[in-house]
Amino acid sequence: MGSPGGARDRAGTATNRLERRQHILAAARDVFARRGYHDATIDDIVAEAGVARGTFYLYFADKRAVFSDLVDRFSARISVAIQRIDPDDRTRTVAEQTRANIRAILGVCLAERALAKILLADAVGSDAGFERRLNTFFDEAIQLLSESLRDGQALGIVRDGEPRVLSYLTIGALKELLLQAVTLGLAEESADALAAQVFAFLAEGCLRVDATPFARRRRS
Repeated sequence: MGSPGGARDRAGTATNRLERRQHILAAARDVFARRGYHDATIDDIVAEAGVARGTFYLYFADKRAVFSDLVDRFSARISVAIQRIDPDDRTRTVAEQTRANIRAILGVCLAERALAKILLADAVGSDAGFERRLNTFFDEAIQLLSESLRDGQALGIVRDGEPRVLSYLTIGALKELLLQAVTLGLAEESADALAAQVFAFLAEGCLRVDATPFARRRRS
């Protein structure tokens, strides 16, 4: 029968390994943001983390494995931040819930500026595995938004239109906004003002013209 001291030692070891892994991930995130994914090396990461190269390989197979882990964690934070819209909620209107979701997404991205910059600025490169992981991340985002928009159309709170096309338009606008925000180094406190602008853009659009006559001429 094992002693209580042995159990504590094993728990302590597991905690230390988790902390070491987290430390390496944080170092890799900062190196990727500073040097770019493609120019960053494992030597850069271990130097930033202050660990031996062999220690790195105890936790990660290669540079792409670190990046994939960072992206998974980032995706999980965004998924947790987004709440399903409830039109029957008597405490908040649909508009308030939508704006809160936009604020939550922006908040996560601004809180994780280093990783957001990697995802938004290093989108194209020579590493096929890197590009596949990025494409998977954005495909998941498009799919999640498309499903949300489709649900919104069924509830009558989203205008008609192909959900996937609307998702591409929305994600494209958000990507450019976030790229500028993280490049400029905006703090998380800026998320409120940005969310208000994004919500107004999505809710009302930026044109104040009647599209019907133009559509009629095109059909003719």
